[in-house]
Amino acid sequence: MNATTDPERWPALPYEAWKDTCSTLHLWTQVVGKVLVSQTPWLNHSWHVPLHLTARGLTTPPIFRDGRVFDIAFDFIDQQLVIRTDAGSSRRLTLQPRTVAAFYSEVMEALRELGLPLRIDRVPNELSDPVPFDRDTLDRAYDAEFAQRFWRVLAQAARVLYRFRTSFLGKSSPVLFFWGSFDLAVPRFSGRPAPPHPGGVPHLPDAVAREAYSHEVSSAGFWPGGNGIEYAAFYSYTYPEPAGFRTTVVRPAAAFFNQQLGEFLLPYDAVRTASDPDATLLEFLQSTYEAAAEAARWDRAALECPLGLARIPRSLG
Repeated sequence: MNATTDPERWPALPYEAWKDTCSTLHLWTQVVGKVLVSQTPWLNHSWHVPLHLTARGLTTPPIFRDGRVFDIAFDFIDQQLVIRTDAGSSRRLTLQPRTVAAFYSEVMEALRELGLPLRIDRVPNELSDPVPFDRDTLDRAYDAEFAQRFWRVLAQAARVLYRFRTSFLGKSSPVLFFWGSFDLAVPRFSGRPAPPHPGGVPHLPDAVAREAYSHEVSSAGFWPGGNGIEYAAFYSYTYPEPAGFRTTVVRPAAAFFNQQLGEFLLPYDAVRTASDPDATLLEFLQSTYEAAAEAARWDRAALECPLGLARIPRSLG
């Protein structure tokens, strides 16, 4: 079977079937993400905040504290949270149903045992009516199969997003997993400043949103669903939104502009079931970027290049 159409590479991820696990994992990644944030100097557009994809799950980059180095990783193959230090010591916590309070407590205790005691902001970000981690004693679901499926979808999405990124010469981040909004993203910047963001993101300081959107951006990625959108989808938006952007006809035919979110969406199932998922997703990414760049009059000739190829340097001729 062709790899691009292998259903195991693009597994089914029906939101209704795993939404409780999705909610649990969202909060657990926030605990880990806040450990990273508590020790890391601010990087433009909050690029120090996200987790990164690995061959087994999601991880922090190296975290530095008092001359020491450690990292924290979700391993969705062995279903463990792994904390490793530069001294060779480690702690492993089983990923299984438990309260957020219990998960938070176990992570903090493991760090103390490793000689890395620290404090974090205990209030989740970008959620309405958040409950502090140490007070969230609601029993939480965790379905290991769906957690692993989610990671496998992220891995395939990241593979295509990385390829899409190779066709842009301007400022662009690596493919990053933002635990606040719980999505995989890769933004492109025109290089021009943007008007101040209005803020108003639930439980996120306006200063953070304004710094993140300080410059014109076209951002695309993958989101598992929620908040009234009961399905996984790829998305694409631009800030500030130029006139004519939302009425642009984009590709493929399954893509549409969602008024509630202010973004173009392409349902994940439209990609997963396509005869060529990679080409279908690339078509969405490219056409929605073009919609933003054309409407905002970006200098496309200076910012774009052909898609990159393995082992072949970009031609300057």
